[in-house]
Amino acid sequence: MAQLFATDILHGRILISCPDQPGIVAKVSKILYELGANITESAQHTTNPIDGTFFMRIAFDMARKKDALQKLETAITPVANEFSMKFQLTMAEQRKKMAIFVSKEEHCLLELLWQHQTGAIASDIAMVVSNHPDHGDIVRSMGYPFYHIPVDKQNKQIAEQQQLELIQGQVDFIVLARYMQILSPYLVDAFENRIINIHHSFLPAFVGARPYERAYERGVKIIGATAHYVTAELDAGPIIEQDVQRIHHGYSVQDMKAMGRLIERTVLARAVAFHVDDRILIHENKTIVFS
Repeated sequence: MAQLFATDILHGRILISCPDQPGIVAKVSKILYELGANITESAQHTTNPIDGTFFMRIAFDMARKKDALQKLETAITPVANEFSMKFQLTMAEQRKKMAIFVSKEEHCLLELLWQHQTGAIASDIAMVVSNHPDHGDIVRSMGYPFYHIPVDKQNKQIAEQQQLELIQGQVDFIVLARYMQILSPYLVDAFENRIINIHHSFLPAFVGARPYERAYERGVKIIGATAHYVTAELDAGPIIEQDVQRIHHGYSVQDMKAMGRLIERTVLARAVAFHVDDRILIHENKTIVFS
């Protein structure tokens, strides 16, 4: 079920980051009030009240009038200049378009498709791209375009160029739903801070391949999963969401993988929902997530 919006109301969001100082909340709130907007959510965070960085997310409703958004952006710009502020103004009705990349394991893919169809993830799925043909039938049966682009060591550069040509200009962000290929730097750079990956361990533990096998060898008592933005350094991008599950000595590697699939699918879905709802601000190599 798609999210519904009243046709005469605009549902907006503002994300703000700037040096922390008095008056930021008051001035932004005053602008919204003077333009007839009603604040429906407001959350703030500072790294340090003295010489720190301030972050804020505001969700608001306002009457759908001519040039309403332009007037709001024009009104905020002088305040942004005054406070050395970066701000992002988005509308909930302008749904982000995502491409889902997947390999053979389907659990994260199916969770995203299901949550999209129930309206829990308020974005559009433009396409599913895979280096294997396995999921084509089920994806198409659910009404989504599916593209099979094989990838191997010999054709990796050509395959990624095909992927980039397919998605560029068509999607706003990419979700790696257990896509078991390392992306080349030029593809990562083309979607900077717009590629979300699910890693099947509680980062920074067990970076890279075969984390469950290495966790088993180490005798861990907790396993987990991590959703993060992709950077050039493997599994080192800003972390968006994590979760864990306690296990014991009786768990085999296969038991751990089965438990891990449940964690991975929910962690990734939450991270995607945070992204499409504009709840994430990136600071250095960390995230502020207004959940």
